[in-house]
Amino acid sequence: MQSSQRFPAAAVACAALSWVTFAQAQSAPLQAQVDALIEKVAELERKQHGADVPPSAAVPSNAVTGGATKGSFKLPGSNTSVTLGGYVKLDAIFTNPSAGVGSTADQELEAPNIPVGANAKSGERNQLKFHARQSRLFGATATPTPWGELTTYVEGDFFGTAGTETVSNSNGLRLRHAYGTLGGLLAGQTWTTFSDPATYPETLDFGGPVGVVFARQAQVRWTQAFSGGRWSLALENPETVASLPSGASFRGDDDRLPDFAANVHFDTSFGKYSIAGIARQLRVDSPSSPAVREQKLATAFGVNGVIPSFGKDDLRFSAYAGNGIGRYSIGFLSDALVDADSHLVAPTQWLAMAAYRHYWTANLRSTLALSGVGVSNPAGAASGVNKSSESAHLNVIWSPTPQSNVGLEYIFARREVQGGDSGNLNRVQASAQYFF
Repeated sequence: MQSSQRFPAAAVACAALSWVTFAQAQSAPLQAQVDALIEKVAELERKQHGADVPPSAAVPSNAVTGGATKGSFKLPGSNTSVTLGGYVKLDAIFTNPSAGVGSTADQELEAPNIPVGANAKSGERNQLKFHARQSRLFGATATPTPWGELTTYVEGDFFGTAGTETVSNSNGLRLRHAYGTLGGLLAGQTWTTFSDPATYPETLDFGGPVGVVFARQAQVRWTQAFSGGRWSLALENPETVASLPSGASFRGDDDRLPDFAANVHFDTSFGKYSIAGIARQLRVDSPSSPAVREQKLATAFGVNGVIPSFGKDDLRFSAYAGNGIGRYSIGFLSDALVDADSHLVAPTQWLAMAAYRHYWTANLRSTLALSGVGVSNPAGAASGVNKSSESAHLNVIWSPTPQSNVGLEYIFARREVQGGDSGNLNRVQASAQYFF
């Protein structure tokens, strides 16, 4: 607090000089006291002008400093903020019956691998599996530039090449995301622009609901903000997966044009919504039996949303339809079929998902997610081609700290093929997740 009785520094200085003259005339021993008084006057003058604040100590050139974003740091001599993170997750999964021998279907829900018909009863029953393959690592950077912020992001998990369970589960690292942005331009691998990951429900199951658009792939994307939202246009990696009359899948890498995807996102006081669309060239050029050299234009559209409910609760939904969904349905649907006359057919497809998340307490919540996917295959399609699938997830997740989750989830799924055979899957999953 400042004193209301403070004298101006100049007046104090004059008094000090007068005192000096008097002291010199009276006695030399007073000289030391005079010098001390002059120093006090100078100190008051410095405080009055703020000169008593020492300059900040210079940061050593070889020091690591805090970055511009939360949890980031800057390396010596760099203006790039670096963030490292990820999580460790253990899943314990009990399945009846087993789904997909020799695949990852016993570690995540994979609708195409649910046994049907006679195989639905011949699979291994009451199977228990522990794994930590969902554990994740990421690195991100942010650098200011005259063109806007330049960012990079690389992320991987361990759902790559599977290791042996005999001695060590040495599962391979798999690339999930690797992209950079400069202003509105994104280039690299990340979620397809045809999807809206913000609407994915919270599940312990890594595979998630069967009825969502889900793909990560290389692309070039431009995003532009507008009042109340943003729009994005992208050219993405093409891939045509066709079902042959025998039921086998054909992947010829015959694509000549990129997939064109678009998304318009709206932020409103009533929730967040998006409209997505895709246009694709489906192409097969195979001189082998059956000989097929055809291409078709396929399109699809969808809507997504997150609607706030009571308290922290929310309702999430997505719905897509068209003849261009194909492999974007987590691989359940083929992009096209080759009929008996060796013509390429792109059937009508659809998928939908709805999920409600309820918070019992601030750190205890549950999600119920229901979803489905289907296709109108043409007459003559192979009996083993997928026709429809449904899934349900119900869980309870507790977060004892903001950096951890512990949960239990029940999963039901069903698959039906063109010939009418079907099969069900029941699964209970427990998980522990720790973020860093």
